[in-house]
Amino acid sequence: MTPCCVDWRSGPRSRFRYKGASPSIFVLVFYRLLFLLLIAFNIGVAAWLAFGRAPVTPLPPATDPGIPELKLLSERAGAPAPIAAESRAAEASDRCESIGPFPTQADMRAAMQTLTPHVPRIQYREEQTRQSRGFWVYLPALPTRDAALSAARSLSAKGVNDYYVVTAGDQQNTISLGLFHDRGNADNRRAQIAALGFNAQVTERVETLPVYWVDFALPSTPGFAWRTWLPGRSDLQVHTVDCF
Repeated sequence: MTPCCVDWRSGPRSRFRYKGASPSIFVLVFYRLLFLLLIAFNIGVAAWLAFGRAPVTPLPPATDPGIPELKLLSERAGAPAPIAAESRAAEASDRCESIGPFPTQADMRAAMQTLTPHVPRIQYREEQTRQSRGFWVYLPALPTRDAALSAARSLSAKGVNDYYVVTAGDQQNTISLGLFHDRGNADNRRAQIAALGFNAQVTERVETLPVYWVDFALPSTPGFAWRTWLPGRSDLQVHTVDCF
């Protein structure tokens, strides 16, 4: 009888051949073991969730027996309006004034320091203003440097020695005849030069400069006068402004 695990072949080249197990059997066994492990893991997790949690300890009461529970002011019945709303209502009834202009920041700060203890609120603001720097009398610019020098010599020949020939800049070849703070004096100078046969003109010199205003809310007590705290400042103006 031929054994189950070998093949017998007769003849001169007869030999034994062992039959090995198929690889697919090992793969099937591996997946079965993996499936069983997953089932066991899920059962363990479910048991821990069901029986392993510690009981939740209730929190102690927020207050001792007999002491009422604290509540926010806004949670109480008939609670007063918030302070911010009261403040806004008070601001709406305020009256505010502004004084100035102050030519420098130092001047403005000194006034603010003086008024701050006496008013509810105070602030400052900056504005740009056009300020006159005098009235200029001149002969308009001539086409060339030589023409300007020739006109200057003509002025000298007629007794006008107070002049200056501008040599550079936007007014090059203009002949300056003086800068006057008073418009009347400037007009007199122009008329004097025009009488000598020259086309003298007058123009105002204007600069844009910063100035400062101090705004403040008037106190609720009547009779407040800011001039009491800033005596001698008759140069300042005052007007009503919107409150801030």
